[in-house]
Amino acid sequence: MVFSIVLRGIRNCYYYRTAAHNALAQTCARSTDIKDISVRTLTLSVPLHCDKEVKDDPEKIDPSRDRTKIIPVETSMKYLKSEAYKITYGDKPVWTEYRRNHKGAFPPRKTRKTCIRAGQISTGNPCPVCRDEYLVLHHENVDLLKQFISPHTGEVLSFSKTGLCQKRHKELLVAIERAKDYGYITFDVPFRAYNYSLYYKP
Repeated sequence: MVFSIVLRGIRNCYYYRTAAHNALAQTCARSTDIKDISVRTLTLSVPLHCDKEVKDDPEKIDPSRDRTKIIPVETSMKYLKSEAYKITYGDKPVWTEYRRNHKGAFPPRKTRKTCIRAGQISTGNPCPVCRDEYLVLHHENVDLLKQFISPHTGEVLSFSKTGLCQKRHKELLVAIERAKDYGYITFDVPFRAYNYSLYYKP
């Protein structure tokens, strides 16, 4: 009996040929009666571990998408005052020119969970902070944190307005709270008017 075997996805991985495949190929070669034989197509799905080795190879990672390098906060603070930053963003906040990439006319209620997976950018349209590796969210980096605070109310801008992913937005909230605790960012305590006549009787 003749079998027509289609082996897909194993061109470069010769070691996936097992003894069963070899025995099946010998059976096909020995067959001589071809007139009354029904031909079957057998499709084998084999995981491509060879592609995984290519992805894990550090030499194959695109340098523009690599985020394994840790940038010090001092470098980020110097970058915000550099000429390269002014050419890229001008006098506007870093999130002003960013546009979310979504399906349909209405954007989802929440942004994506994270833009960086396994040490590299995993999306084609990363958020304003993930796309620039020199933007570090830290409580000492006040110039960057103030871009995400409303000048009218003093509240942190929502991720639906800034376009930050959920992971970076949580880091932003923590950095702003630490900056307020350490005194890097000043804020007004809300004034509450009390009717003291309810508590003190003359």
